Amino acid sequence: MRYFVLFITLFIIHSCKKPINRPDFTEVRVEVLYEDSLSIRAIELMGGSLGFAANKGVFGTIDLQTKTVRTNSQEYDSILPEFRAIAHTSTDFFMLSVANPALLYKTGEKGSMELVYTEEGENVFYDAMTFWNDKEGIAIGDNVGGCLSIIITRDGGYSWTKLSCDKLPEALEGEGAFAASNTNIVLKENKGWIGTTKGRIFYTDDKGLSWNVVQTPILRDKPTQGIYSMDFYDSSLGIAIGGDYTDPDKSLANKAISRDGGMSWELLANNQEPGYKSCIQFVPNSEGKEIVAIGFTGISYSQDMGLNWKAISNEGFYTIRFQNDSVAYAAGKNRIAKLTFK
Repeated sequence: MRYFVLFITLFIIHSCKKPINRPDFTEVRVEVLYEDSLSIRAIELMGGSLGFAANKGVFGTIDLQTKTVRTNSQEYDSILPEFRAIAHTSTDFFMLSVANPALLYKTGEKGSMELVYTEEGENVFYDAMTFWNDKEGIAIGDNVGGCLSIIITRDGGYSWTKLSCDKLPEALEGEGAFAASNTNIVLKENKGWIGTTKGRIFYTDDKGLSWNVVQTPILRDKPTQGIYSMDFYDSSLGIAIGGDYTDPDKSLANKAISRDGGMSWELLANNQEPGYKSCIQFVPNSEGKEIVAIGFTGISYSQDMGLNWKAISNEGFYTIRFQNDSVAYAAGKNRIAKLTFK
């Protein structure tokens, strides 16, 4: 009997405890760390620093403790490449240019950047890059020859191999990806997801050895519509956002969620805030409930897994990465900033 009483007592005590919930964000403090006449769409947290790359061949790092900025520039023949994708391993930094020719650079043995992959062709246009681990990485680009352009490294970025179209689902006419924020490809464990301009998700569960494709309900009627950005909180819960940057207030069918690892998607907050955004990210340690979406129109926030949103800042950026559950770094037109969410 006394064990039963003890059980009931513990049950009552546990039931009376209120869950500890963090207050939702209502504002963002913006501290500009770097300014220059650049378009910065690629940033990467690398331990105690933030790596970035931009147009005009510019790349660099920001020491997050001292706020010291170091920049350099990369030239190819007479070209100053436009970098919109970067990635890193524990030992190396990578940056990839858009347009023709595609130029992929890796930290060189002598401290300068070393060209490790090039590709030329009328339709060549790479959009995003990231790594599963220190050895295996992937970069993705637009339709060339009837399939998406996908290159993979298995040796830490020293060499890259382009997948042949017979190993990939057929691309739709004009299908590619938006090089808006380096976030239309996400990797978790052995899995990977690519969001396209046609609102489709290319999916692998074996680090790019095989691929399938699913259609999301995200609007894709125009070339300026489709999936601009994705994030996965874990291997099951994913979020995607799109819209139309030429009509940024329009919010019809531009947000979708997956709860089954990207196999199926359903619309969220249809015809509701926010409209077009170029980057979406889950807030760390939020159980997937808190999400931030940013674009040149400002910053929007949801605390209920994307069902409802509110605009919390008019500050415009292209891309964002969270350092923890209240501090992030964002980049956009002419600047990189530290964002503190309150």
